[in-house]
Amino acid sequence: MPDLHAQRTRTTPRIVVVGSSNTDMVVRVPTLPRPGETVLGGTFFTARGGKGANQAVAAARAGGSVAMIGCLGDDAFGDDTLAALAAEGIAVDAIRRVAGTPSGVALILVDEVGENCIAVASGANALLGDEDGARCAELLAPDGVLLVQLETPLETVVAAARAARRVGARVILNPAPARELPDELLGLVSVLTPNEYEAERLAGIPVSEERRLEHVASALLARGIGAVVVTLGAAGAYVATAEIRETVPGWPVEARDTTGAGDVFNGALAVALAEEMSLPDAVRFANAAAAISVTRDGAQPAAPRRAEILELFAGRNDADAAGRETQPSHSAKHAERDA
Repeated sequence: MPDLHAQRTRTTPRIVVVGSSNTDMVVRVPTLPRPGETVLGGTFFTARGGKGANQAVAAARAGGSVAMIGCLGDDAFGDDTLAALAAEGIAVDAIRRVAGTPSGVALILVDEVGENCIAVASGANALLGDEDGARCAELLAPDGVLLVQLETPLETVVAAARAARRVGARVILNPAPARELPDELLGLVSVLTPNEYEAERLAGIPVSEERRLEHVASALLARGIGAVVVTLGAAGAYVATAEIRETVPGWPVEARDTTGAGDVFNGALAVALAEEMSLPDAVRFANAAAAISVTRDGAQPAAPRRAEILELFAGRNDADAAGRETQPSHSAKHAERDA
């Protein structure tokens, strides 16, 4: 098991997140409404969200040194968001404010089993430009990590990835919301982290196809991506590189709210990779963070602290180590099969 406590004493490479910030307005409901249906809800609350800000907060709480590049309006939502990010220890100097523009807002419904549906008004997030993305080169060291998503203009994401690769930093792309992506961008990506639907859409392989995860991952790797990590919810994540095909299991928990779980996963993954963990161990660490988050309400409020993640992570890795004494690893089994 990696000694993360020892690793934390070193200077952690900077993680730069380029992405969105929203204010989430959340209603808990018995069931998610169908088109044209009104469902009487229960608890209403507001929370800070947006995939970029969620991932930045998750990375900071997991122990990373984080800077964020984003765009906010000149409204009260923007004021609150900026103050909250700074309070998490995130460097916010590269977050722009745009006069006369509202900050991003998300409307979220969450049902009794933790499933959700979300509508987003992007606001100032849509004004994040190429020059903003390119600023990550000023903030990243060669051993740093850029973390990007798709709630801001695609041109901004591409500009950020180009800049990160120029300085030798790794690029994690969480391809959400799902959309078609150019080969240039995928060729700049060190680790792609889609969910099953996003992976299927990018690879063009039907979800019903037998052994689809392996086929999907192979198709994506062929487009120039360094590694693919397909998130599987409670089942964990499927990891694929040129050398590895491995399902890293998740933790069994009772889900209360899955909003932002993927963002917590990505933030924690960025920290683990910045601390030079192997990809499978980094995914285990990220799985632990995501598992804790789904037991809580909201996106950013649910992101766990490093000590909580380490406690769960250590328990699984102790069990894994015992199992590996008598069982071949997933990667070994695949190596035998492919030989």
